[in-house]
Amino acid sequence: MTQYLPTFLNGLDAWALLGLRVTWGSVLVMYSFPMAKNPFHWMDMGGKPSGFPGLLQALGALSVLGGGIAIIAGFLTPLAALGLVGAMLVALFLHLVQRHPFVKPAPDAPGESYDNSLLYLAIAILFIFLGPGSFSLDSIFFVQ
Repeated sequence: MTQYLPTFLNGLDAWALLGLRVTWGSVLVMYSFPMAKNPFHWMDMGGKPSGFPGLLQALGALSVLGGGIAIIAGFLTPLAALGLVGAMLVALFLHLVQRHPFVKPAPDAPGESYDNSLLYLAIAILFIFLGPGSFSLDSIFFVQ
């Protein structure tokens, strides 16, 4: 299995990955708390059903919450990042279908944009290819 894992980066690179893992993972965990509180209906807006199946909403909530925790710890990082790629692709698709702009014209402007979904997708892809670095549980369990 270890032949499929990226090389564990050391030194300053490992510190940079640790900083990104803790920051981004924390954002994902905090972002997913409302989803986890209402896993089958978190996409409903204003009491109106979203039309998205409840089971898929729950899987999305689980992948973001569990993925965020796994990213912070650096545990099964490529697998967690792969789940987050799926969640972010769905989020990006839903934004594009609704014709949301790339960024809002002003930070406090009403409405949504897809910049965060695209950024989170890019970060997830980065962790698939670079791995978590040497300051991670993956490094402890899967030393090459």
